[in-house]
Amino acid sequence: MLTRNHSLPFRLAGASLISIAACATANPALAQDAAETGVASTEGQLATIVVTANRRAENLQDVPISAATIEADQVQTIFDAGADITALAARVPGLFVESSNGRAAPRFYIRGLGNTDFDLAASQPVSVVMDEVVMENVTLKAFPLFDVDRIEVLRGPQGTLFGRNTPAGIVKIDTRKPTEELSAQGSLTVGSYGSINVDAAVGGAIVPGKIAARLSIMSQGRDDFVDNGFSGAKNVYGGYRQQAVRGQLLFTPTERLSILGSVQYSDLNGTSTLFRANILGPGNNDLNANYDRKTVFYDAGGGNKSQYEVFGGSMKVDYEAGGVTLTSITSYNESKGSSRGDIDGGNLVTGPGFIPFPSDTKDSIDLEQTTQELRLASNADGTFSWQIGAYFFTSDFTVLTQGYSFPPPVKVRHQNESWAAFGQVTAKLGEMVRLTGGLRYTEDDKNFRVVTGAPVNYREVSDERVSWDLSAFADVAPDVSLYARVASGFRAPTIQGRDVAFFAPPSVATSEKIMSYEVGFKSELADRRVRLNGAVYTYTVKDLQFSAVGGAANLVQLVNADKGKAWGFELDSAFQISENFLLTAGVSYNNTEIQDSTLAVGICAQCTITDPTVVLSGNTRALVNGNPFPNAPEWIADVTARYSVPLSNGGKIFAFTDWAFQGKTNFFLYESKEFNANNQIEGGLRIGYSAPGDTYELAAFVRNITDADNVKGGIDFNNNTAFVNEPRIFGLSARIRY
Repeated sequence: MLTRNHSLPFRLAGASLISIAACATANPALAQDAAETGVASTEGQLATIVVTANRRAENLQDVPISAATIEADQVQTIFDAGADITALAARVPGLFVESSNGRAAPRFYIRGLGNTDFDLAASQPVSVVMDEVVMENVTLKAFPLFDVDRIEVLRGPQGTLFGRNTPAGIVKIDTRKPTEELSAQGSLTVGSYGSINVDAAVGGAIVPGKIAARLSIMSQGRDDFVDNGFSGAKNVYGGYRQQAVRGQLLFTPTERLSILGSVQYSDLNGTSTLFRANILGPGNNDLNANYDRKTVFYDAGGGNKSQYEVFGGSMKVDYEAGGVTLTSITSYNESKGSSRGDIDGGNLVTGPGFIPFPSDTKDSIDLEQTTQELRLASNADGTFSWQIGAYFFTSDFTVLTQGYSFPPPVKVRHQNESWAAFGQVTAKLGEMVRLTGGLRYTEDDKNFRVVTGAPVNYREVSDERVSWDLSAFADVAPDVSLYARVASGFRAPTIQGRDVAFFAPPSVATSEKIMSYEVGFKSELADRRVRLNGAVYTYTVKDLQFSAVGGAANLVQLVNADKGKAWGFELDSAFQISENFLLTAGVSYNNTEIQDSTLAVGICAQCTITDPTVVLSGNTRALVNGNPFPNAPEWIADVTARYSVPLSNGGKIFAFTDWAFQGKTNFFLYESKEFNANNQIEGGLRIGYSAPGDTYELAAFVRNITDADNVKGGIDFNNNTAFVNEPRIFGLSARIRY
């Protein structure tokens, strides 16, 4: 059972910041410059970026996968104002993240492939892996990011080493681990709307050579700033409070054996997504006069409260013997919480606009997940390197859907067991060419039953699949490489039971199967002052799983499209223009298309449909053949720049700016004039002073610097309801490092 102690993380934060500040003023700094990424680099050159895409540490430039990283300093800057994990959207080419469940249940997309399902039982084709543990459920994916070492985005199917439900790719999050060396860091940011973000970490040896530990904490929040124009209440929505803590213990009794134990906990209390009635069109996707960022007009929703607790623990054991390493990773995660919302986004009296009937719904989850992985890998860097392993996954959770006028409460239970065996081998063909092949067998079983509140429904699905990939990597020049990769993957069959609450049977989708082809290059030029990595890809998905959400009937139904096809490219670049000026830029183009001449889905109640329609069983449906995948931006681009001016005392004045661009995006399976987004851009700026040796840093910052009002999604069943991005936040930031 999860319990709350709201004051504990705040007390820990204060105590840790005081102790870290004392260390920082008494000792020289050991931290690297904020401009650096990855490991330390030669002055004036780009840093080496280390990734673990193949479950072992490798230079990004040597990996035959389209991958990009977001390093620790940039992660911290992105979240300076307390943003949630959806702020990662468009931070690297090909990556998109959104949510209609507030901070609690994000949805990830890579190369246009994702899942728009808002239900807490939703399956996704993008896997989030934190410290080598899959965070399968959407509520686990929302665990806050703090004390992060780096984030890797692996684009394309990763079905061999990471398993089913990775046909689009992986977002791999690695937190900082305990070391023998004493280290500490902390940050405090305060901003507009009462925003505050505190994080701190301290680690080092407890028993030198044997036991090391690290404690990390985070506490963030924002005051309510949105009024209720219907009730007249001021400042009642938009705020939140979230605390999290992580403890890690590293035990190394011998040179061959290491045991890393970790526990983490998060507690969120805040406002769920604020839906806003009839703010789009009609007849276009522009925000109209009904929109006011600081006002909603609710007659229900119970305050739009969102409350979630997440707990997790893992143990990783590495044992080296005879030129191989045996690794065991055991994990347990649980989440429990609920969110409620005024779904229609307004009221029947004043609207805004026409609202035919009220909708006030609450969803709750109670989940447990366990995983076990065993892996045996070669250590020597010889002609052949290999790894084999086995994996077991189980989850068990209930979802309760309840309406406050309709529908009646219904609780359903989802259970999932999966196991797999896998292997990968890399062979060097001389000094220039490497071939890598991998194979994985997976069996996946799911069952679903109604627990209370509706006639008994039971569904069971099962599948077994072989995933494989093959790649070739060639060094064609000292700093230029080419690669080609063919990869398969699948998303296991899924069951969606939300419609049981609306007197409909659960829906089922069979496995989707992907075949992906890509060729790319990796290069470091101009004496390693320029890095250019790029890839061109195409993929075909058979039996593509989609969620037909919303529509006038307000249903969530799984469907399989016959095929989905996509093609595009990604380009990642970095330029060390001078020792004090670093510029990065990335861009991706993605063209997706649904290919199914008979697939017909429900449509919105009031919007302007541009698809051909057909009447089935008395209901108008849209034919979606040829449409793009939902929430698949055609263009994504990102730019960052950091410039510093050295001072005579060894400190520096610096400025850092980051910008993310999201191109044309359709929200649903059908196309309409209202429910889509045109080009959107958001940027941030941070200007400050860094002390000699980077012992501390003081800065002013702004997020969403242009105060853009960007529509991030819609609710289509009742009226032209939508929700928008975070407001502009100004603030001050202090960071200390030891």
